[in-house]
Amino acid sequence: MASASDQLASSINLAKFAKATDLKKRLWFTLGALIVFRMLSYVPLPGVDPTQLNLLAQQTAGGVLDFFNNFTGGALNRMSIVALGVMPYITASIVVQLATSLSPQLNAIKKEGESGRKRLNQYTRYGTVALTAVQGYFIAVGLETFGASQGLQPVVEPGMIFRIGAVVSLVGGTMFLMWIGEQITNRGIGNGISLIIMAGIVARLPITLAQLFEGGRTRGEWFTLVAIAVGVAVLVLFICFMERAQRRILIQYPKRQTARGVQAERSHLPLKLNTAGVIPPIFASSLLLLPLTVTQFAGNMTAGENWWSDLVINLNTWLRHGSPVYMTLYGAGILFFSFFYTAVVFNPEETAENLKRYGGFIPGIRPGKNTELYFDYVLTRITVIGAAYLMVICLVPEAVFSSMSVPFLMGGTSLLIVVNVTMDTVTQIQSHLLAHQYGDLIKKAKLKGRAR
Repeated sequence: MASASDQLASSINLAKFAKATDLKKRLWFTLGALIVFRMLSYVPLPGVDPTQLNLLAQQTAGGVLDFFNNFTGGALNRMSIVALGVMPYITASIVVQLATSLSPQLNAIKKEGESGRKRLNQYTRYGTVALTAVQGYFIAVGLETFGASQGLQPVVEPGMIFRIGAVVSLVGGTMFLMWIGEQITNRGIGNGISLIIMAGIVARLPITLAQLFEGGRTRGEWFTLVAIAVGVAVLVLFICFMERAQRRILIQYPKRQTARGVQAERSHLPLKLNTAGVIPPIFASSLLLLPLTVTQFAGNMTAGENWWSDLVINLNTWLRHGSPVYMTLYGAGILFFSFFYTAVVFNPEETAENLKRYGGFIPGIRPGKNTELYFDYVLTRITVIGAAYLMVICLVPEAVFSSMSVPFLMGGTSLLIVVNVTMDTVTQIQSHLLAHQYGDLIKKAKLKGRAR
């Protein structure tokens, strides 16, 4: 039998949306912030020739940076002031979270509550500035020399003035995007950073589809187009199913005297099969982008010139998008961050202590340490399945789509991010509508009580 909250949630429709003024304000704010992000992606770095840059981007198309270009909505190819997107911020977040797990001092700061969280966020911002400055400098140097062998010069006046201007612009663009993401999270709907990444992917969707259909038309590969459409539909359904999958643990509370006699209260603790969500692919992509930004824009290198040139050439070869080394590192990163982020999100010891404090227990499991070990056992098993699911979604479609005669740049990672972020955003919208409906019921009850 459905509970009262389930019946109330099912009754939410678009008619209730018109009355939810706070929700509409949040949606308009989110939409406006994303529009600002898209406008910034067309603002080029100072001192860059867009025509020469476009020719240079065409010659380097198909590389790993072309894959990461989807996450920025084309800003990387256009060398806009937000060319690096929010990837430096994500990388800095990884470093801070790893340091928090390893350092007792940072772990103590984390336990301070809201003040500790603000201090860690400040450290993340400092790290974002440092990483963006390093990546921005190598991008500026690379732009000055990258197209020399092809007779292209995307930089109008190379020199230290251009490098300083490019670094300052890229740092400002990334920090502004980080601020927009925080504002969306606080004043809008959904997770701001994830929505910015999704907006970049969706913005590239029309171009991707146009290239797909054009390739199918010129080659006459209509069966391939149908196969891709069916494959994408199956992937979306599979992602929706796995993101909804849960392992529900029965929680029982002591018997209490009620009007119907002595009854035992029961509830369920839901554990998502994919507790980490889209964080593992995003984190793994961000870490791979960090060295590739340096090597791809390190300028023209000749084999045997020195150890640095050999290292750059080998890294560009090994980490080529779709190469075995790249796929192996990407899969290993997804596996690692699936377990790491799950451990950050869900603390078995804390959950077991809270259950013991409120008198709850798992039938057949003793409260305290045994409950903690049981939570850890169940969480490890479902995380293995969740990590395997993420690896299949992110790696198999990449290999299949890249082997087809018709190119399709939107792989499993992009589909996973779009579907997952959309589902989370819709869930938050439903929660706001539900809270608004409950608020109306409470107001009506108060009015009736006063009338009496």
